[in-house]
Amino acid sequence: MKNLLCNAILLFGLSSNIMVQAESNPFFGKYKTPFETPPFDKIKTEHYEPAFKRGIAELKEEVDKIANNAEPATFENTIVALERSGELLSRVSGAFFNVLSANANDEMMEISQRISPDLTESSNNIYLNEKLFARVKAVYDQRQSLNLSIEDARLLDETYRAFQESGATLSAEDKEKYRALSTELSLLSLQFDQNALKDQNRFEMLLTDEKDIAGLPESIREAAAHLAKEKGKEGWLFTLDAPSYVPFMRYADSRALREKMYRAYMSTGNKGDEYDNKEIIRKLVNGRLALAQLMGYPNYAAFELSHKMAKNTDNVYKLLNQLLDAYKPVAINEYNAVQGFAMGMEQQNMQVMPWDWSYYSEKLKDLRFKVNDEMTRPYFQLENVKKGVFGLATQLYGLTFKENKKIPVYDKEVQAYEVYDAEGNFKAVLYTDFFPREGKQSGAWMNGIRSQYRDAKGKDVRPQIIIVMNFTRPTDTKPSLLTFDEVETLLHEFGHALHGICANGTYASLSGTSVYQDFVELPSQIMENWLTEKEYLDQIAVHYQTGEKIPQELVQKLIDASNFNTGYACCRQVSFGLLDMAWHTITEPFEGDVVAFEKKAWAPAAVVPEVPEACMSTSFGHLFAGGYAAGYYGYKWAEVLDADAFSVFKEKGIFNKEVAKSFYDNILSKGGTEDPAVLYKRFRGQDPTIDALLIRNGIKK
Repeated sequence: MKNLLCNAILLFGLSSNIMVQAESNPFFGKYKTPFETPPFDKIKTEHYEPAFKRGIAELKEEVDKIANNAEPATFENTIVALERSGELLSRVSGAFFNVLSANANDEMMEISQRISPDLTESSNNIYLNEKLFARVKAVYDQRQSLNLSIEDARLLDETYRAFQESGATLSAEDKEKYRALSTELSLLSLQFDQNALKDQNRFEMLLTDEKDIAGLPESIREAAAHLAKEKGKEGWLFTLDAPSYVPFMRYADSRALREKMYRAYMSTGNKGDEYDNKEIIRKLVNGRLALAQLMGYPNYAAFELSHKMAKNTDNVYKLLNQLLDAYKPVAINEYNAVQGFAMGMEQQNMQVMPWDWSYYSEKLKDLRFKVNDEMTRPYFQLENVKKGVFGLATQLYGLTFKENKKIPVYDKEVQAYEVYDAEGNFKAVLYTDFFPREGKQSGAWMNGIRSQYRDAKGKDVRPQIIIVMNFTRPTDTKPSLLTFDEVETLLHEFGHALHGICANGTYASLSGTSVYQDFVELPSQIMENWLTEKEYLDQIAVHYQTGEKIPQELVQKLIDASNFNTGYACCRQVSFGLLDMAWHTITEPFEGDVVAFEKKAWAPAAVVPEVPEACMSTSFGHLFAGGYAAGYYGYKWAEVLDADAFSVFKEKGIFNKEVAKSFYDNILSKGGTEDPAVLYKRFRGQDPTIDALLIRNGIKK
């Protein structure tokens, strides 16, 4: 340990103060916690940077040993050895980046800015190491004669591809260009994300007049009053966080205030100040283009899609255009219906604008189906919903969940659970983090602190998974009550978690959600299907005050309303896919107007009138900070898969054990150990078609 520490100090010039602290750094010893979970109660912000430095130094030492091995290259001494390197760096990364997303402060953000170039350089030092690549290539060239298992062959293919796509086959001059570009892109993505977060967080709308909150349900008013009180203010406080923004746009009678909220939301990262992201977008898309062309591809989308189910841009556009052909006529009819309803309601000629859409859509939905969020919210108490979501995994896959308060957490609101299979075998640790807080990104996500793998001795090292939401907080008088959409979001992220929990592979890099990006949403999106099944809703929806199950007529209304404005919802997702593809199919550097480019890109899918100065791109983290560049279409790609897959459950029973076992064995447990097209066909018995999605959405009978 001391030698490695010295190497880190020599390499990065750590201060003597850090050196003194190092031996007490929790990352530098074996975790003495349940299931070797991160000791968040002992980890301090100042521990991360020296741990990163030492982790990078240890990884370098391990990689150099592999590269300089005098013995002939073999699958074990090169490919597997490389796979198992960097244990400390994986541990600190798993803890740091989860906390950075969910509980960041300025110091954490500064550390991320400082460490990002070091991490990129470390990665480049591996993939651009000529000696190491020569050994990898030597093994790869022998692949036909090695008699590898399917999983081992997959690891070899993926390892070689990673080197190839990271510039290993480039000339010496181009390798240096690759290093510079990848470092710059990493920093730009980080800066984009932090700009958007800081810009969003500085917006607050404090209302003190009762007439300004007219239309808002009592639960939303109470939450806003609670937020104001927490910040030492009088009145009702609204922010751009989803639990505040979404219901305000849906229920607030004040059109002027809805417009104010919308314009604030759609100007995030687009104010021409220190948090403006437009120039960062230009640099990102141009850097990605340069990187792709350096690798021999015409554009970044072609580069990215070469390793996805879609394979190429033609197949992506084919799907998006198929969806537009089927759904846009429906979406236009939906818009016209909402427009006519709004004019009738207001008794005036008016155009439904983006800040009107949710408001009038909700009222029309309520009129048609006699159901709205405030009618159903009392039946979706968070704690009970969580039990119901866990219970679905029990019914389908035999998994059980047991809270363990001895597992350290990074915030007092986070809960940790032990997960077991039907035979009582330990499967995973699952963390849940449900409420917004300062320093927490908006939205919802699943992540892994540690992936499942088998170590050198064959021990099954089980995963540590986290799901993060931004639900409405409990107040002084009410528990956290969820909307129908929020329950759907929880099921979605829990599906991702199951993909990690159920992993049963040998290698961490092929485990759980380490699959093609346009396949990764299948296990999450399929879970949403149960929420419109009466048999499941009966189990999950119980009134938080009376304990009564949700009335059958309300269940039927929810099911009837599930396809309300489905055309608009599809076109909205397609518009994001078109925007993504437009940014990443440019073949010449972009120096134009970001807002104008966006408007033109998604125009074919536009349904609601455009607002000239509004801009989504400047806060679109999925594309510019979240790893979905040239991959956003994957949500719709996977939706085709999930509708097709769930049709098997619909045919044989939504809790059918045989179908569930097949899905578990062929999808959830396999991770990226085989080609996803092969895995899917093994489960389904045939290739997927768009038909099941069209039928589910009522587009096709």
